Amino acid sequence: MRILGIDPGVATVGFGVIDSEGGRQRMVQYGAITTPAGMPLAARLVQIGDDLGQLIRQFQPDEMSVEELFFSKNITTGIAVAHGRGVLLYTAEKMHLPVYEYTPMQIKQAVVGYGLAEKRQVMDMTRRLLKLKAVPRPDDAADALAIAICHARSATSLLRRKDPDVKETV
Repeated sequence: MRILGIDPGVATVGFGVIDSEGGRQRMVQYGAITTPAGMPLAARLVQIGDDLGQLIRQFQPDEMSVEELFFSKNITTGIAVAHGRGVLLYTAEKMHLPVYEYTPMQIKQAVVGYGLAEKRQVMDMTRRLLKLKAVPRPDDAADALAIAICHARSATSLLRRKDPDVKETV
C-alpha cells in the first residue's frame, strides 16, 4: 500500500510518501509545499490544492493520512492552518483518494509507542523506522512521514475499524 502522509499548514505543508508491505515501511519521497508569505490567503490555498493534486497524480497513493488540528496558543494561526487543511481534504476527496485522520497523540503512540513523546523522539524514530541516514528536513516533512507511518501501522490492525478515534473521511 502506498500512503501519502500530510502535515497541514499554509506557509508549509509537509508531505511524505511511503510504501508499506508486510509490516515494513519504505520511504519513497518527502518534502514540502510552500507558499510565499506575501501571497493572499486565497491564492495560497489554490497553490496548495494544485500542488497536492500534482503529488497525488505523480505518486498515485492508495490512501492519504493527515493530522487533525488542535488549537493551542495562537488561534489566528490555527484558523489559517484549518483553511489549508480544508483544501487538502477537498483535493483528496475530489481525486477519490481515501483520507484517514489521526490526532497528534495517536501518531506519537504509533511511531514511538508513547502518546506523550517529544517531537525529537518522533523524528528520530521516523528516521530509524524508515532506515534513513538523517532526520528528514524540513520538520514538516518528517512529521508527514510520521503521519504516514501511523496510518501504515493502524491500517494493518483489525481494531482500526472499531476504534472511534480513527476517523475515515471517505
